Amino acid sequence: MHWMEKRQDERGDILKYFPGAKTVISVGMNYYNDFDVDSYKISRYARGDDYHNIIKKKLFRLLEFVQSFESKVKGVVCIDTSPVMEKVWAQRAGLGWQGKHTNLITSDYGSWIFLGELVLDIELEPDAPFEQDLCGTCTACEDACPTQALSDGILDSNKCISYLTIEHRGELPAEFQGKFDNWIYGCDICQEVCPWNHKSQTQTEKSGFYPRKEITTWKNKDWDSMSEDDFRNLFKGSAVKRTKFSGLKRNIKFIRNAESFTKK
Repeated sequence: MHWMEKRQDERGDILKYFPGAKTVISVGMNYYNDFDVDSYKISRYARGDDYHNIIKKKLFRLLEFVQSFESKVKGVVCIDTSPVMEKVWAQRAGLGWQGKHTNLITSDYGSWIFLGELVLDIELEPDAPFEQDLCGTCTACEDACPTQALSDGILDSNKCISYLTIEHRGELPAEFQGKFDNWIYGCDICQEVCPWNHKSQTQTEKSGFYPRKEITTWKNKDWDSMSEDDFRNLFKGSAVKRTKFSGLKRNIKFIRNAESFTKK
């Protein structure tokens, strides 16, 4: 993902992104939904409306709330498209710790959360950072990954199903044929096996994160026959648009070919 390299200096020093920065408010929002999917699988975070839009709106409302006390306050709203090290700031703000699957884990909602930041040019009293690593000796996420993308808390994106189905361009690596476990957009395997996520399965209160009807009702044959118009209609205002119609069809074909090979 070369776009991450372009603003590396800003990621390493928030003052280069927002010179007036004095406080980072880090927020997390639960997106867990337990709706069953009996077909090709889409990651939970992308089954509903695009989280970028939802989190941004809430952060702007938070900025307006702060400015209601002090109108001269300036702030910058950030989500994962901004050059901000979200998980680092979240841990420093006391939200949780970075698990071995590289996602931030909270004691209340596990890792089923979206992160966002509001950077302000005023000083606020900080919360204590989260300094514990509550993963301990557990390696469930590393052991469960079918492509062995996780090792010692490091993610190899070139092996990650989520990266391959969303960010990767071109043909998918043949070495992973038969290992995608029906995931056509993203992957939740490392989160599904996490004990903290078994403990924390609180249904999100945000209905916008609930899956669109087709995602829970379509069978594989419906996905196989999906047209570009179907794609546009179904994923309007959805994060799934990032992979484009051609990318999603590529992912489906990759899984279908693996099934055909297995049957032979």
